[in-house]
Amino acid sequence: MTGYISGDELAEIIRSGKTPKKDYLVVDVRDDDYAGGNIVGGVNMPSKKFLMNVDQLVKETRDVPLVIFHCALSQLRGPKAARIYKETRQNVLSETDSTSPTKVLILRDGFTGFQDKFKDDAFLVENWDKDVWASDWS
Repeated sequence: MTGYISGDELAEIIRSGKTPKKDYLVVDVRDDDYAGGNIVGGVNMPSKKFLMNVDQLVKETRDVPLVIFHCALSQLRGPKAARIYKETRQNVLSETDSTSPTKVLILRDGFTGFQDKFKDDAFLVENWDKDVWASDWS
């Protein structure tokens, strides 16, 4: 079972001065809904192409101690990608390929929840577009 991380916990990691792609990696598996903003330092690996790219991601992150997955809400695509990544990692890497174990987590409430709280913090969210997130009900 893969665990979850809250938006506040992720914000704390980003603000701590840790280096993305070295100390942690945020993997955003949104597809066309990637428009409108993203987490600073994260990489976009659309879910539609994730299976074709997961082996390379595993190799590139072999020494990254924390990999966090999310999609818009982290209800389907994010958790599925995390599971596939974890299984692929076990199949691709031998015990000696990594210097330390990698923790795989899912961002609770996805980017929707994260941007709702942190959209005005340029240290955490970039490319935020208010028009994308404007409610049709307002």
